[in-house]
Amino acid sequence: MSINKINPTTLYDGAPFGMSQAATDADSGLIFISGQVDWDSNYQVKNQSMPAQAEGAIKNLLTVLEAANSSIENLLHLRVYIRGELADHMETVVPILLNYLGTSRPALTGIGVASLATRDTLIEIEAVAKRRTA
Repeated sequence: MSINKINPTTLYDGAPFGMSQAATDADSGLIFISGQVDWDSNYQVKNQSMPAQAEGAIKNLLTVLEAANSSIENLLHLRVYIRGELADHMETVVPILLNYLGTSRPALTGIGVASLATRDTLIEIEAVAKRRTA
């Protein structure tokens, strides 16, 4: 098995945390994408609202997918972590997800959590995808 690490330079550096933005298995074509958040290169949240952070996390996910030779259409699974009660944020987050996911309809799990990487981080999105076929 050959594992490749994906770390787009436009995203924050995960090395201080011992992580890569994604790891790919060259044999199977599977891409395991670390939880994406709305952080700048200094590990600071860019936006304070849930909708804006959701957009930022999805845009970072798109950046990683592209760097890993994949796309929204190749998503297999999304796991969305939301600070607080999940049901309190469904009306806000679901339309944003649908706007980006279109008709791809990956398996999806939503989880309400007590905390995330920083006190200001409200949402984190991790994924499994498959690389594009030629």
